[in-house]
Amino acid sequence: MATPSSSSEGLPEQGGAADKLSALFTGATGFAVNNDTWFAEARIKAAFYPKFENENSDQETRHRMIDMVSRGLATMEVTLKHSGSLFMYAGQHGGAFSKNSFGNIYTAAGVFILGRILREAWGEEASKMQDEFNDYLAKNRVNISMELVTAVLGDHGQRPKDDYAVVTAVTDLGHGKPKFYSTPEVIAFCRKWRLPTNHVWLFSTRESSFSFFAAYDALCEEGTATPVRKALDEVADISVPGSKDHAIAQGEILEGLVARMVSRESSVQMEEVLRNFSQTPLDGVDCDLGPTLREICVPYRLDEMQQIKAILENVGSSMYPDHFDWSGNGGLDAQSRKAGESGVAEFLQAHPTDYATKKLQETIRLMKEMKPSCFPAAFKCYGNYQKVNSLSNDKHYKMVIHVHDDSVFTRYRQAMKKNQGLWPLYRGFFIDVNLFKANNKKATELSKDSNILLNSIEGSLDSTSSAKDGLADEDSNLMIKLKFLPYKIRTFLIRNGLSTIFKDKRSDYSNYYVRQMESWGTSESKLKELCILLNKWATYIRGKYDNESLSSSIYVTVGNLERKYLSEAEPFLEQHAKSSPANLALVRAAGDMVQTEKFLAILDAQRDKEDDFQPECGAAPSSPTASLDVVSKTEGLIVFFPGIPGCAKSALCNEILKMPGGLGDNRPLHSLEGDRTKGKYWQKVAAEQKNKSFRITLADKNAPNKDVWQQIEDMCRTTNAAAVPIIPDSEGTDINPFSLEALAVFMFRVLKRVNHPGNLGKDSPNAGNVLLKFYKLYDGKSRREFENELYERFGSLVKMPLLKPDRAPLPGDVKSILDEGLGLFSLHGSKRGRGKPSNGSDVSEEWKQWEERLREILFGYEDYLKSIQVPFDVAVKEVVEQLKAVAKGDIKTPDTAKQRFGNIIFAAVKLSQADILGLLRKVAEKDTDISNFLNGIKLENNLNKVHITLAHKGAHGLAAVASYSVYQNQELPVSFNALFYNNKMAALEAQLGTVNGETIVSRNDWPHCTLWTAAGVGPKKANTLPQLVLEGKAKRVPIGPPITISGVLDFY
Repeated sequence: MATPSSSSEGLPEQGGAADKLSALFTGATGFAVNNDTWFAEARIKAAFYPKFENENSDQETRHRMIDMVSRGLATMEVTLKHSGSLFMYAGQHGGAFSKNSFGNIYTAAGVFILGRILREAWGEEASKMQDEFNDYLAKNRVNISMELVTAVLGDHGQRPKDDYAVVTAVTDLGHGKPKFYSTPEVIAFCRKWRLPTNHVWLFSTRESSFSFFAAYDALCEEGTATPVRKALDEVADISVPGSKDHAIAQGEILEGLVARMVSRESSVQMEEVLRNFSQTPLDGVDCDLGPTLREICVPYRLDEMQQIKAILENVGSSMYPDHFDWSGNGGLDAQSRKAGESGVAEFLQAHPTDYATKKLQETIRLMKEMKPSCFPAAFKCYGNYQKVNSLSNDKHYKMVIHVHDDSVFTRYRQAMKKNQGLWPLYRGFFIDVNLFKANNKKATELSKDSNILLNSIEGSLDSTSSAKDGLADEDSNLMIKLKFLPYKIRTFLIRNGLSTIFKDKRSDYSNYYVRQMESWGTSESKLKELCILLNKWATYIRGKYDNESLSSSIYVTVGNLERKYLSEAEPFLEQHAKSSPANLALVRAAGDMVQTEKFLAILDAQRDKEDDFQPECGAAPSSPTASLDVVSKTEGLIVFFPGIPGCAKSALCNEILKMPGGLGDNRPLHSLEGDRTKGKYWQKVAAEQKNKSFRITLADKNAPNKDVWQQIEDMCRTTNAAAVPIIPDSEGTDINPFSLEALAVFMFRVLKRVNHPGNLGKDSPNAGNVLLKFYKLYDGKSRREFENELYERFGSLVKMPLLKPDRAPLPGDVKSILDEGLGLFSLHGSKRGRGKPSNGSDVSEEWKQWEERLREILFGYEDYLKSIQVPFDVAVKEVVEQLKAVAKGDIKTPDTAKQRFGNIIFAAVKLSQADILGLLRKVAEKDTDISNFLNGIKLENNLNKVHITLAHKGAHGLAAVASYSVYQNQELPVSFNALFYNNKMAALEAQLGTVNGETIVSRNDWPHCTLWTAAGVGPKKANTLPQLVLEGKAKRVPIGPPITISGVLDFY
């Protein structure tokens, strides 16, 4: 075993220390303690929550969260998302960390802001309380996590009015797995130390949780801090205001909300905390706190190292007495003194002295033993200068676990499911490592009582592994992030689009922002407004930074622009907002134009129209048969293939074309083969479909990504066609919808091709590389996510059988050569932005050797690869049966590909026009005057959008509208007992029934269904009919007995 080098020392004379350690670790194969044996003690220094993305769609996650609350299993907790940077703090000696590093501008700013917060909170006692706070964190092994919001560290959605931070987590590190405080415990902790807290809302009932999501859906395209806070205060069961008001500290532009499942006892715990821990006034508000962070940094804005130095000089010795993290020992840059990979290797080879160390080694070893393509992460070791004066020969490291790709967290969770004992992979993951010899003094101390240590190890096994607050693991992690469009306009569309504006064509930027908004489900009206705004933005910013000034430094310029993009965006948005009230409502806030009440009034005025009766588009179907319309035989059908070369799409198309009678209807079949089509393929498909919109087109080309799917959706809208994807049936992996077995079959088929029109066959020297490129295009989605997205977009899905269910497992040699290729692709693709090897390079030679071994291995297992495939004729038969079902309309296509949000104005009961006309005919049969009146206004020609308004956003408020969400899409019986009319309008008086035994109550004083209004008379005027009857200006005709018909409750 390779071990760290060190001077030899004799065994301790106290006797038995080495023997006790040897006995303690007898479970290790071949273990023996000698003079060169190293031991490791590791402690997590700081950790933030593991990154969690739900495996299901947002809609499925919503339904699961509401269901858990409804059944009393959990409470839903919602917090504001402040826009800043993660800062973690574990004490004044080497305890300041940013997301993936330390000793940088982020940690310097964090320490300064935290120190300033404590000075403002405690006034004259600040120095004393800073010492006590730091001492508490160190002795109790606690770290706090904060969202650090400052203009110094780069622009987000809006430059904060003040530099501040809010506590987002408190972590008890103890001596084992980290334990995160519950939100009530976080608030108690913060109020004890006078630290700033976030705004928290709790939803513990079915009604309130439904109302929350309805409120978000109504606000998602316009939500800013003040209206969002007001709406949530109205619908939540408990609201705990934050000590930092977002609108005051950061501004009106709000990034979003985070909803997650917490213990069902949270509401009770929160109420108890609020009773026992009051919000203490700040003692230092009127004190001179010294220069602000911005004032410190402005003189050195072009020199980050000088900024760090100036910030630290203003921190104060009671807050953070040493600066080793930034300067190292003896004035050297701390982060230049890395131990590198050797430090990680030494840690993994050393024997753990306790259970926590053993589990941390297990986590790191798992990630390092996997292929880099599976767990792209860096493990960095630095000298721990806080222990530089130690007299021992121990080695002290700070280890940073830096995850490069968020998909790593998903893959790691999958590994945890297979190995229940694995500890989580945290965001912001920092470990203090101590390596020491078995025969030194520390080993003697640790070995005094091996039984105690063993008991500690055993006791740690289940100390924190039980389900959180009685929730199953998948439910305790259940959360959803909900962002608001005003923030996304600024960050995703303006800031993140800068590189596209400057590096690509103008049309590429248009395509970029349209695709983004389509993926968000942005309403059509908002999309049109934003296209105008963003086109103007592109013209403005390109004009200011013309090509000539960018030619030599485009990457530097764009990078600087992205960091401080609001310097350009704010003045532009302010000018755009001033041009019209509608533009002010669109921009929401820019520059000094933060007039919340004004733009809310504008929006209310725009929406105060009940006659604009457009139903909110429902969620995309979770299965191919939910909320769907039958495919019409008068429209076209586009059959396409989200697959990989070798999936047999061309062979399948040829078989379909040869079938007598086609797909069983009267539409002609046509195939367009990608390998024989010159020019832009999908544009040609669109043009041909437009010319002959009635036919069925087989788009014989791989359609591997969202860009292509979006083009297909667009051509469906413009040519009145439906589309159906055909995919190879495969189990997939945790991060890719296609299994390695499927990839092996595809490669084998391609390498057997002769005279392929696309030159991708046995004579292609880089065929394997090309298939890896296609395979990697699907990375990031599990099979379920892949299929769900296709369902949501196109409403149906045809699966082509590929692998036999009773097949033998993939041979190790085949799996190894595929893993090696994927590793090569990730390694060289990340450097060049693509996986294709460069001729004459070392990389090219590496690829060439891999391609040769690939052919050798796949051909060596030819019998196996043939045996595991479903016979082609069987696969064709199953596909054709499914396609015929699509063509006949047995499988259906969706009303809309994406849910459209942001246009909820009122809740109403939608009624059938036929039912209302039938009711009126019965009334007219008994009353000649009514018959004459109805004939006179030609009601049958004018009756449309028949509904009963329950609550209107403008008149009753968002919370009132949202309160009906629990009954959405439910059938509601309505009794009509009178007809009111005069020469300007007519309406039916309504009495609402019940849904699931609950009586539905309208917020309108007079529930009614407006039938007709004369020209120039708005539908709202019908509300005055009862008063007009009292004044003798309208008639009321009773309907006896009342007639009951049913409608559906929904949002519009």
